[in-house]
Amino acid sequence: MKYVIVGAVAGGASSAARLRRMDEKAEIVIFEKGEYISYANCGLPYYIGNIIKQRDKLFVQTAASFNQRFNIDVRVKTEVISIDAVNKTITARDQVSNKEYTESYDKLVLSPGADPVRPPLPGINLEGIFTLRNVADTDYIKKYVDQHKSGKAVVVGGGFIGLEMAENLFHLGLDVSIIEMGNQILAPIDFPIAAIVQQHIRSKGVDLRLNTSVAGFEKNNDRLKVRLNTEETIDADIVILSIGVRPDTRLAVQAGLKLGNAKGIFVNEYLQTSDPNIYAVGDAIEFANPITGQSMNTYLAGPANKQGRICANNIVFGNNEKYHGAINTAIVKVFDMTVATAGTSSKNLGASKIPHMLSTTHSSSHATYYPGAQQMHIQIAFSPEDGRLLSAQIAGYDGVDKRMEMLSSVIKRNSTIYELMEMEHAYAPPFSSAKDPVNMAGFVAENILQKRMTPFYWNQINEIESNGILIDVRSVKENLAGTIPNSINIPIDELRSKLNTIPKDKTIYLFCEVGLRGYLSQRILNQNGFDKVYNLSGGYSSWKHCNAESKIASETILEK
Repeated sequence: MKYVIVGAVAGGASSAARLRRMDEKAEIVIFEKGEYISYANCGLPYYIGNIIKQRDKLFVQTAASFNQRFNIDVRVKTEVISIDAVNKTITARDQVSNKEYTESYDKLVLSPGADPVRPPLPGINLEGIFTLRNVADTDYIKKYVDQHKSGKAVVVGGGFIGLEMAENLFHLGLDVSIIEMGNQILAPIDFPIAAIVQQHIRSKGVDLRLNTSVAGFEKNNDRLKVRLNTEETIDADIVILSIGVRPDTRLAVQAGLKLGNAKGIFVNEYLQTSDPNIYAVGDAIEFANPITGQSMNTYLAGPANKQGRICANNIVFGNNEKYHGAINTAIVKVFDMTVATAGTSSKNLGASKIPHMLSTTHSSSHATYYPGAQQMHIQIAFSPEDGRLLSAQIAGYDGVDKRMEMLSSVIKRNSTIYELMEMEHAYAPPFSSAKDPVNMAGFVAENILQKRMTPFYWNQINEIESNGILIDVRSVKENLAGTIPNSINIPIDELRSKLNTIPKDKTIYLFCEVGLRGYLSQRILNQNGFDKVYNLSGGYSSWKHCNAESKIASETILEK
């Protein structure tokens, strides 16, 4: 058998190595249009920022070592330009000699990746404007940054890569602005979690501009001038475009392969394209979202590597291993914070008309009596019918990764919030609490699901009708330090003695700092004849972050 693989980074390299492990006698040829194979895409921003000091650390394998270890014919700087699916051949161009030739295959694997979005804005091709997708991009950026270490950087796009680049450029000493067209950073997460991270970014002195887009670029002596849709301009020494990526489907289209609704290469559950002899993996493919059932792309290294393994197994042994899709579990370091997500956000669940309930908790990363505990903000979405966990989002500092992996495993297995309640974690004071933040998220979700606690949310404060009363149940000292406008203060420890001052014919809206005392107060009122009582999900902490960011967004829109 002869296997040909197009693309030698995550999915392609993984497919090739697995094919060799499963079939020692096969002929395997892998084509890569770039100079490097099997490199750590996710490490590129950290090499630019000098966190990763040695460039060689980015390379898992070289073409020579891959060939030596796996006996695979690796052809770098060679671009596959067409596929003849009828005759089962590809045409390749050697980019050094510019010669074209054909290569036959029995089975073909496409792993062409995705292309960065580079919109046709005026001046988009000026010197100093970069996208970051591969090692060559990284080398250009690093060389340029080394010449402008005390300059100004503008990062266009507030996604995962954009935030990583902003942080690393900031640590190099550059003054950084982030320009984001949407009303929040990190589109896969919901606003209440994004707001917390945005406040953290602003606290570092980074200029974060939301609801703002770039209209074009100009050259001004040796500097760039970034023109915004607000009619403002920002002088810059370097611009990083991190607007997004799109699946590279050029070969698939040329070969007549089917594309899906998300404009990616359509694959079945075995990662097989519409041609039975051609498989595809990685950023270029699309598949059904396990939660919404709708077609989606995912641009993550983890799924691509797993797809490569499954694809190779199906090629060698016949289609006997299904790929069950990705729930897009992702994590990013944003200065001192860590942000993680898995599943489908509330806004996307709503857009897909999937009923769900939300719970927000703010727990300590480990036992509060052990030094160094920091707050961890968790939002989960779950089905009102059976408690199935649909998404989880965390913003925090220490231990975010392990909590997200716990939550992600529950989402992946279609399990419920009830499992969160019983999840057994490794506990000692430096690492967790007897009731882990994941347990707490489950407890609160169960209270909501069982109607023991009825939540309302930060963006519903202004909708409280004239017949409602907003009560702050925190201490007098906390209340004086800051509270929600038009609220009255009745500390929880005084609540029972002041029941007669609260009219039973009105709707009661409670809040505390993070939600716990509000819940306890709700239980007191419910069991003393108060029927219409609501507790602010996430408490004053959530409202404060969201309200602050909402005001900034409103001011930006008004300025336009």
